[in-house]
Amino acid sequence: MPFTTITSRRALVFNLVAALFTGWLLRFVVGLEPVWWLVWLVPAFLLWLALRLDGHQARWLVILASAIGATANLPYYRLVMPDVAAVAVLGAQTLLWSFTVMASRRVILRYRSWWTVVVYPVLWVALDTLMATLLPDGNWNSLAYSQATVLPLLQVTALGGVAGLLFLVTLVPAALALGCTYGRRLPCGYLAYAAPVLFTLMAYGYGSWRLRQPVTGASTTFGLASIDDAIGRQATTAYTANILQHYEAHVARLAAQGAQVVVLPEKIADLSPGQVPGWQHRFSRWAARNRVWLEAGIGLDNSGEQTNLAWLFAPDGRLSAVYQKHFLAPPERDFTAGTLYSVRTIAGLHYGLAICKDMHFATLGRAYGSRRAAVLLVPAWDFDLDAALAARMTATRGVENGYMVVRSSRSGWLSVSDAHGRFIARRASSAIPGSTLLVNTPVPQQLPTLYTRTGNVLGWLCVLAGAGFLLAGRRGRGTPAR
Repeated sequence: MPFTTITSRRALVFNLVAALFTGWLLRFVVGLEPVWWLVWLVPAFLLWLALRLDGHQARWLVILASAIGATANLPYYRLVMPDVAAVAVLGAQTLLWSFTVMASRRVILRYRSWWTVVVYPVLWVALDTLMATLLPDGNWNSLAYSQATVLPLLQVTALGGVAGLLFLVTLVPAALALGCTYGRRLPCGYLAYAAPVLFTLMAYGYGSWRLRQPVTGASTTFGLASIDDAIGRQATTAYTANILQHYEAHVARLAAQGAQVVVLPEKIADLSPGQVPGWQHRFSRWAARNRVWLEAGIGLDNSGEQTNLAWLFAPDGRLSAVYQKHFLAPPERDFTAGTLYSVRTIAGLHYGLAICKDMHFATLGRAYGSRRAAVLLVPAWDFDLDAALAARMTATRGVENGYMVVRSSRSGWLSVSDAHGRFIARRASSAIPGSTLLVNTPVPQQLPTLYTRTGNVLGWLCVLAGAGFLLAGRRGRGTPAR
């Protein structure tokens, strides 16, 4: 057998094994609980693999690795949507990774210059921005959220939002891939290799400084209570009464321990219009008897028009606000979305209302930042598997806009996070008798942020730049991409 044939077969086997291994590692990058430091490294392997192979082989091996990585979330997709839709989403995630890597490869190979290090992060931010704007689930599970546990880096979102953090977290792997592919042969390569290090150090330094700033404000005690069991339209009287008795006891106990604001979870019950007065009277009585602000989530079915609501009751029992959920989860696609925002003044501070998935969207989070909210009260209902991700996405809205988030979830976390994304306290929800959380913490005025003032400027600049890079990859005069 000719030596060249043996060599080519060995190379093919090596590349296939590399793709399989990279795909396996990618599962820890795109999963619901990603390993934050792998997010900085694994995409570099994938891009390096694409750069060193010819176009046909690179394309299929990148698709293979991306598909393997995407399967990390298949059990979750099957939990929240039909199997056909779950497979379609998995395919879309595979294509997203493949397109980004292969489009970056084309520009890098065509121009082979130091500035091509920004192509990969620009394309990621551009696509992330478009998804956040156009898709019903937005940029759910953006790579940026993988850094939510790295608090110094998370502070970047106060400047540039998710786009700023995503740019940083994809710039480093692009530099690593270029360095492994070209080394010193890249013209002015030192710029491509040094800039990501400098930007990362600057970001970490800024975040560390921001985290050291003192938190001042009047102390407020928050109480959270959640019972995973739901009250459906067909629930028996005994079943409903049992759950409500536990909620009533939780509210009373939290109030006795000093709670001033109590938050219950999303859609405690699905009601018909005829049931609304009785339920509102019940919550009103709880709030007045315990002298607390009380928020509760309710589902309402009015002759087929379904809405997801949050009711806020004042300590005198008055219904202070009714908020309707804006962004609807996959099981709620037939619900009517809300359009109005709700802000109330409690102890001299602005409190905003939102529900669960609303906080996955930076536009809604910024809308409350623009209204100078100091605290957001968020009833929620998660799917167990996504409990950590949902809580961290919500906390990120607080960092972007400088406010605290009090989130009470069923099948998720009860949590209080501050304007820097720190979880002051958190606890997993549970089935009846349920879980409670009591948190006493200083509550400052809203911390002004650049992101609240300017919005996603970086994201839309990357959309424009990304379009330019795609055109440049096809029309440039440099060395043709293989």
